[in-house]
Amino acid sequence: MANHKIPATMTAIAISQPGGPRVLKPETRDVPVPGPGEVLIRVHAAGVNRPDVQQRKGAYPPPPGASDLPGLEAAGEIAALGDEISRWRIGDRVCALTPGGGYAEYVKVHAGSVLPIPAGFTYSEAAAVPENYFTVWHNVFERGGLKKGETLLVHGGSSGIGTTAIQLASAFGATVITTAGSKQKCEACLKLGADRAINYREEDFVAGVSDATAGRGADVILDMVGGDYVARNYEAAAVEGRIVQIAVQGGAVAPTNFATLMIKRLTHTGSTLRPRTVEFKAAIAAALEAQVWPLLGARKVAPVMDMIFPLSEAWRAHERMEEGEHIGKIVLDLG
Repeated sequence: MANHKIPATMTAIAISQPGGPRVLKPETRDVPVPGPGEVLIRVHAAGVNRPDVQQRKGAYPPPPGASDLPGLEAAGEIAALGDEISRWRIGDRVCALTPGGGYAEYVKVHAGSVLPIPAGFTYSEAAAVPENYFTVWHNVFERGGLKKGETLLVHGGSSGIGTTAIQLASAFGATVITTAGSKQKCEACLKLGADRAINYREEDFVAGVSDATAGRGADVILDMVGGDYVARNYEAAAVEGRIVQIAVQGGAVAPTNFATLMIKRLTHTGSTLRPRTVEFKAAIAAALEAQVWPLLGARKVAPVMDMIFPLSEAWRAHERMEEGEHIGKIVLDLG
């Protein structure tokens, strides 16, 4: 293993016990040692995501072998290389999807989940990319099969996932309809390229989608709500529509009318990213680098930045996320 001025210990933000944001506390941990096929990244910034909140509450345990620390994405410099690494060098500026451990000064990651920082991006911006772009690419374009000329309905358009989905779908020639919970959030979605933004507190999104598509419906629906949205998504979908479930914030169990699914020949699928194999994540990384990294480098798409907090105030970042007022990404800065 090649290395470069790496201390034996580091500061990390750990979950002291399941609970509210204040259970996130600084701890001293041993710096991870990368094994074969892994790299060690000195973290300059880490993204904050909804699964981090769920893990903090005790509702989303890390997969076997993953760090118990929260943090599913990070950006920084490669500090050490395990064996069998050919592409990366010490000092390379990278961002990475991690199975955990991003809220720390160092994180080890399988090399297949590492990507170069897009041209011109700060570390904070780069840390806001991996989780959302991996998730949207796989679920909207691979599982959902969104094509140019089709219509995407994305719920929660002002979230990190939503702002990413709006920009990517628009960049690849789709029409985008989104839901959001305030006038300000709807306006932000329209500025990002959404063709229609529906304030779900004031308008039924099923009727809004029907109006926006002249009754045809949405070809692909990206949903993180579940609950009573399931049946309504079936109503809002076009014939041969594809609904992709990536979270169930509104409930994991829901009554629905399967006759609608049959009559419209719908596909309702879903996925989780964190427990998937390193090979699976490497395949998504390769697709992103080929298809999306040029768009990021040209600033045709970019993460929408909400607020940046120091690592020591990770609890404040979680409060911000749970308040639900954020537009785009919340990031932790390590300097």
